Amino acid sequence: MTANASSTPAPVADDTLALDRQAEELGPGGDLAPEVDQEAYRRRMQRRREVQQQRVGERNLEKGLVLVFTGEGKGKTTAALGLVLRTLGHGGKVAVVQFIKGGWQPGEARALERFGDDLHWHALGEGFTWETQDRERDRQLVQSAWERSCDYLADGERKLVVLDEINVALKLGYLEPERVLEGLALRPPLTHVALTGRGAPPALLERADLVTEMKVVRHPFREQGVKAQAGIEY
Repeated sequence: MTANASSTPAPVADDTLALDRQAEELGPGGDLAPEVDQEAYRRRMQRRREVQQQRVGERNLEKGLVLVFTGEGKGKTTAALGLVLRTLGHGGKVAVVQFIKGGWQPGEARALERFGDDLHWHALGEGFTWETQDRERDRQLVQSAWERSCDYLADGERKLVVLDEINVALKLGYLEPERVLEGLALRPPLTHVALTGRGAPPALLERADLVTEMKVVRHPFREQGVKAQAGIEY
């Protein structure tokens, strides 16, 4: 199996960065554009389209990506599962390994059962730490989940591997960041991996190709006393 050893993104050429600046200066259009008459506006948007076509044309690299969804806000697992659905829709095979979670079957797992062998879903935890109350048992489950994850990371048939809440396992000290980085290097060149959960460690953020941090602006559980509801939280 060919390992995906690349950990440092290639630098973007200066002319490509110049196109990025032009795109930003031209803007997205709409009422944000300063032109008053339609013809001037059309010329701006025509130039914007030309610049965008050049930007897309020059970015032709294809590679397996490391995507991290972290932060205190809601939506980390939801974002990763959107990638799952998108990959399945393109005919790719997916594996989801859930760390920590496992005390219940989420709606996503039931909905995605129809994809059969194209989707392998493993909830290998037993719940939050305050529910399990057994640190060594939690640690053992994380180790088992990681071993299963490594099998999928090295499996060239899986286009996408989702390691759900693995960041929490790292934050709790049940898994070492170095081991995760070694596991990521097992991937074939075009296999993507998404890692979710609060508190992603700096080493993982440095390795990632994409990092999205969810920020809490308002949350009904904290501010209104709204309970976790089917279809929203699980």
